[in-house]
Amino acid sequence: MILLRHAKSAWPDGVVDIARPLADRGRRAAPLMGAYLAKRRLTPDAVLVSPARRTEDTWLLVRKQLPGALAARTEARIYETSAEALLAVIRETEATVNTLMIIGHNPGLEDLARQLMASREGEHAERLLEKYPTAGLAVFDFDASDWAAIQPGKGRLKTFVTPKSLAKKS
Repeated sequence: MILLRHAKSAWPDGVVDIARPLADRGRRAAPLMGAYLAKRRLTPDAVLVSPARRTEDTWLLVRKQLPGALAARTEARIYETSAEALLAVIRETEATVNTLMIIGHNPGLEDLARQLMASREGEHAERLLEKYPTAGLAVFDFDASDWAAIQPGKGRLKTFVTPKSLAKKS
């Protein structure tokens, strides 16, 4: 499973939260995260995107970096919601989906990632526990028969990267 927080958004006057666009920094970060996914061959089978403009724009920029014909589904239930509500949506995923990607918001996404972690040790876990910034990307593996069996504390955090951590590696 891939959890991607939307890229940095702007705060224009008079624009309601759900309609906020990406900031320049976000428009630079989203393709960087897409390129990371492509380089690591982390291509999702299914993508659920919050209906907020900033998450939809993040997906469009990430998508351009990924191979194949990928489609995303807008999922209203992941807009500014709790970790528990996100987990409920994840558990509804069809068993035929091997890699699910969620593009959402904090604090729910960060709370979910922390709850899913089986271990809080290691470089990736330490960074995730410190902060889950915009465009932060967490990749989890699970030993589960299907998505309905996903449980807190059972996810192996394979990686946690941010635009800043990728810039340091360049």
